Amino acid sequence: MMARRWTTRILVPCVLAAVLSYVSASPEVCTNSLLPGPKGDQGEVGEEGDQGKLGKSGPPGLPGEPGKIGLPGEIGQTGKMGPIGDKGDKGDTGLDGPSGLKGKPGSTCDCGRYRKVVGQLDVNTVKLRNAVKFVKNVILGLKETEERYYLLVKEPKKFREASVNCKLRGGTLAMPKTSNTNQLMADYVSQAGLTRVYIGVQAQNTDKDGASSYVYADSSPLQGFAAWSQVEELHFRLSPTTNSSCVELLSTGTWAHVECDATMFFICEFPKIKRRGGAERQGRSEPASS
Repeated sequence: MMARRWTTRILVPCVLAAVLSYVSASPEVCTNSLLPGPKGDQGEVGEEGDQGKLGKSGPPGLPGEPGKIGLPGEIGQTGKMGPIGDKGDKGDTGLDGPSGLKGKPGSTCDCGRYRKVVGQLDVNTVKLRNAVKFVKNVILGLKETEERYYLLVKEPKKFREASVNCKLRGGTLAMPKTSNTNQLMADYVSQAGLTRVYIGVQAQNTDKDGASSYVYADSSPLQGFAAWSQVEELHFRLSPTTNSSCVELLSTGTWAHVECDATMFFICEFPKIKRRGGAERQGRSEPASS
């Protein structure tokens, strides 16, 4: 009995010591958490639920590949007419068409009376031309070329006054730019019983050597033609005078220097203007006779 109690006293502490050592060594002992069990078998598929609410639109996706070309549609309605385009280039000449049918014969023309009318008009035209020529050459005393009229004004004036007078008549002082025109004007002076007249030529300036440059009444330079006599030109170079810068035309057709303050007759010129039909007419009013 005593041995049993002693054995019991010895075993109890040993068992407690063993239990305590086991409990302190195992981490799973003395915890309040529940540990999951092993994974179970897959359950059955449940029933389909209700449709949820539509969410917000997401960002646009990338453009897809172009689709195939569809079949052509039906013809639409005719639209309004557009604006007229530019005129195109002239096309090539086409082939000659077939000859037409022969026309009906025309009626006989009584041209005798028309010939009489036309003939009478020609006669009247010739008479009118002769009358105009008579007025120009005899009454007004005009001379003319293909391009100009010339009028001898028998009013003694100084050079500047003569120039102004021609401008008031609608022209300028006569400018003999060719030998033919110069001779026509010289004959005009001689037939009038005169010896000299002013013309539209004047010295512009004088250089150191005493030589002068001349211009016409229209300010164009004197070029290509001049009717100075050798004696007159030499005399003017040897003894130039400041006031002898104007020019006169002698009845012999030569030019001479003259003082601009001298008073003498003069010749004016007036341009002709051509009509479309070729007939001549005066650009301004007819020059008044002296």
